[in-house]
Amino acid sequence: MASRKDLKRNLNNMVFDIVEECFTIQILDESKTKEADAIIDAAATFQDTMLTKINASKTKADFKPICEEIENTAIDFINKLNAMN
Repeated sequence: MASRKDLKRNLNNMVFDIVEECFTIQILDESKTKEADAIIDAAATFQDTMLTKINASKTKADFKPICEEIENTAIDFINKLNAMN
């Protein structure tokens, strides 16, 4: 099971990758700026929500549903990014 530190690092890396891809899309196609901004906002909100859940968890057993939620949401973000291309 991941530690709290590793879980936060993975979450932050995932959000960073999403935001970076959104910026790339904005640079390549300015007409998709609003869509990309919406994904960035959603990713930031998701990150805040997950960090709150991670900080509130008491045991490593609490991390399993958090990990699953992060993975599922990452897939959703990837699908949204792919749809923009």
